[in-house]
Amino acid sequence: MQPNAFHKLLLLLPLAYQHTSNDARDESHWNYETNGKNWGGVCSSGVRQSPISLNVQKSLIVPLPRIVFGNYDIKLKGPLTLLNNGHTVHMDIPETTNGKKPFITGGLLKGRYVADGLHFHWGSPDSRGSEHLINQQRFDVEMHIVHRNAKYQDIDEAVNHKDGLAVIAVLLKIVKNPKLIFPGLNKVLGALPRVTKYSARTTIPGGLSLGQMLGNVNPRDFFTYRGSLTTPICQEAVTWSVFSQVLPVSYSSVSRFWKLRDSEGHRLINNFRGIQPRNGRPVFYRVGKDLSGAYLGK
Repeated sequence: MQPNAFHKLLLLLPLAYQHTSNDARDESHWNYETNGKNWGGVCSSGVRQSPISLNVQKSLIVPLPRIVFGNYDIKLKGPLTLLNNGHTVHMDIPETTNGKKPFITGGLLKGRYVADGLHFHWGSPDSRGSEHLINQQRFDVEMHIVHRNAKYQDIDEAVNHKDGLAVIAVLLKIVKNPKLIFPGLNKVLGALPRVTKYSARTTIPGGLSLGQMLGNVNPRDFFTYRGSLTTPICQEAVTWSVFSQVLPVSYSSVSRFWKLRDSEGHRLINNFRGIQPRNGRPVFYRVGKDLSGAYLGK
C-alpha cells in the first residue's frame, strides 16, 4: 500500500495495518478534544451521520431477518496483532483456520459483508465513552467490528458507496463483580497494557474466534439504521447494527483503556464522537424475545 493510500484510509477509519507506516504526521490531523465538534472540514456533512441516540420507543419494531454470522465460531489464523494507532486500539481480522473470512448477512443487509477489523471507543475515569446511547444512557465502552461489502474490493472502494460497510456495535458496562467471564474479549482487554504507547503493537496469545468477542450477547436483539463512519471523514456508507444487550466487564479491564497514549503522548481518553441529529431517519429494532421472555429462534 502506497503512503498516500494509507493516509486516505487512516482518515476514514481508525484502522492500521502491520505493513503500513507509523509516521505520526499521518495520524495527527484530528483528535477527540471536543468529541468531534472541531473536525469541521475534515468530516463530511450530511443527514445520515453517526452515532445517534437509540430508543426503543422511537424505533420501528419489525420482524427483520436475524443477523447470520458466518465463520464467526472458527478460530482466526494467528498471530493476531493489537495496535495503538493514536486514535484507538485496532486489530485486523485475518482469515480463519479454514481459509475463509468471517462475514455477516441479514438484518438490513443485502448480500455478504466480510469482517475487516475491530476497534474500541471509551471514556475516562470521570465519564462513560460509548458512541451510541440506548434509551438515553451512555455506557463505558463500545466495540466496533467493521465489515466490508464483499462486492467491493477494499475499504477504499467501499466507503464511496451507501451499502459499502456494515458495523456491529457491542456495548460494555462496568459492574462491581462480573458474574460472567468472556475468554475471547478478556484476551484482548488483557493485552492493553502492552500497547500503552502510540504505535505500540502486541500479539494476542492463543486461539481466538471472532464470535468470542461477542461474549454472550443476544445477536437476535438489535437496533439497526443507515449512518456514517464516526471518524473523519465520516462518509455515509455504514449500516449499523447495535446490540441492545450490554456486556458486563470489570473496572480493572476498562481502566486499562484510560492509560493509553496518543501520538503526542497525551492520555487517549474520551475517544468517542458526540451524538448526531437523527434527521427523521428510520431506526429499526428487532426484538430478540417475545413477551414471555423466551428467545425467538427466527
